[in-house]
Amino acid sequence: MFTQPQKIAFSLPTWISDYTNHVSVIQEIEDRVKFVIEASRRNIDEETGGPFAAAIFERDTGKLISLGVNLVQKEGLSILHAELIAIALAQKKLGTYDLGSPKMAPHEIVTSTAPCAMCFGAIPWSGVRRVIAAARDEDARNIGFDEGPKLKDWRGALESRGIEVICDLQRERALSVLSEYVRLGGLIYNARQT
Repeated sequence: MFTQPQKIAFSLPTWISDYTNHVSVIQEIEDRVKFVIEASRRNIDEETGGPFAAAIFERDTGKLISLGVNLVQKEGLSILHAELIAIALAQKKLGTYDLGSPKMAPHEIVTSTAPCAMCFGAIPWSGVRRVIAAARDEDARNIGFDEGPKLKDWRGALESRGIEVICDLQRERALSVLSEYVRLGGLIYNARQT
């Protein structure tokens, strides 16, 4: 007889509540990026996942909506990338699959590293109006992560859909987290190398 799980659930690391407890609004874009990079660092320091974090903010006010960190290894689910977690939490919190609805403030996603192929695919459907990335796709690839077959001009593809893209903010700071992950012997998880 065929059976499968009837529900999928995952748990965020307990440190996220303390980390976000004092934050409601982050005005400056650079400070939003620093906040996300520090979450990626905390995720490896606490040994709760990979070296990636992402957050959803109201674009114009800087109001924090959600924070996600990479939980692939911890939860054993390949889809639990920081961006997907941040998007899902924001959609659940706001009660809509469309973070770009005209009835609400425009939203952005801030990522510690540019989105992989899977997360890139989710961004247009999420409704976010801006993507801000610290480290580059190539930075994650250089330490061994498989970022998938993403469009060469992924920024142009998003911009053609009305999604603003800002890259390389605080890149060196984000690179230091990726380097630290490697130095500590963090698992570079890939299903297959092709």
